[in-house]
Amino acid sequence: MKPIIPAERLNSVSEYYFSTKLKEVAEMNARGLNVISLGIGSPDLPPSAETVEALSKSAAEANAHGYQPYVGIPELRKAFADWYKRWFNVELNPANEVQPLIGSKEGILHISMAFLNPGDGVLVPNPGYPTYSSVSNLVQANVITYDLVESKNWQPDFDALEQMDLSNVKLMWVNYPNMPTGASATPELFEKLVDFGKKHGIVICNDNPYSFILNENRLSILQVEGAKDICIELNSMSKSHNMPGWRMGVLASNAQFVQWVLKVKSNIDSGQFKPMQVAAVAALNNSEEWHREMNIELYRNRRHLAEEIMNVLDCTFDPKQVGMFLWGKIPDTYKDSGELADKILYEAKVFITPGFIFGNKGERYIRISLCANDKMLGEALERIKKLVD
Repeated sequence: MKPIIPAERLNSVSEYYFSTKLKEVAEMNARGLNVISLGIGSPDLPPSAETVEALSKSAAEANAHGYQPYVGIPELRKAFADWYKRWFNVELNPANEVQPLIGSKEGILHISMAFLNPGDGVLVPNPGYPTYSSVSNLVQANVITYDLVESKNWQPDFDALEQMDLSNVKLMWVNYPNMPTGASATPELFEKLVDFGKKHGIVICNDNPYSFILNENRLSILQVEGAKDICIELNSMSKSHNMPGWRMGVLASNAQFVQWVLKVKSNIDSGQFKPMQVAAVAALNNSEEWHREMNIELYRNRRHLAEEIMNVLDCTFDPKQVGMFLWGKIPDTYKDSGELADKILYEAKVFITPGFIFGNKGERYIRISLCANDKMLGEALERIKKLVD
């Protein structure tokens, strides 16, 4: 039989780190090792009661199970626009400046397919979310990394960017509040990014799923005057609304950019299940009290335990970080973050994320997820204490 060979594009990517590592953790648990996972950012509590009730009620309706519009139901588009106005004071036309997504990760692919030809340059942060690079490689773009360093508060060095050959760069990925570092943006940073994009004709894409977590200074790049002309913002309900498995996100930009993305999306998938869209409308109307309890108070308590773990490991960290992770620099006694993470996994049975998966600028950092309850974090702390004593 003639051998079957996959597409060459698969040579440019590997299986997602968490996909492979979580299989290993599952195998360890199957052997009774009871690994505590502090790896991924998957909220462990349910959405608001109103969200679940709206889902259940809509799912019971006989006419709720057919195909839905590619652009989402009008009620959901309006709810996203109202949400942006309520929390960010950003005006969006729900008819043509809002595109619901099956999670913002889907948006990364659709944006890349809509704007990048093979060989086009795309600026990707280092450290940064691995999907920016992997999707860029899948569409055969030219990945050009730009460094984020702790001494510059994990913000782009615009002087260094201006020294690069930007003639073929079409797209730039930014992510604030930043993952994995927890660094916050500032209005001044967003203004510089908008100016940079306009100067060089580069579409600036801000991936913004963490703005509610341990953060009361919520910012959107679309708050900058004229930002919609050159910027796209992705947002997600996974983190801020305890809905990771629901796959509900949104893309916001000018009408032309949204239409180009819709051209791609409408040829790849269909509209989301209507009851989930109806429930998302309810979630987008969650009270300020719900957000404070779920996104501030809950994570504040967990953050204290994560900081204790960092201290026990002699890791240093910025206490001003926001988001649902804690990012810490490892001591010089370890070769790299992989060595420390594996030691903790195999000897203490606690899974944390090594920073090297986010790029070589993360090699000397680890990341702890806050998506585990106080009891689990406390147990992880005790196990690690025993390991280092």
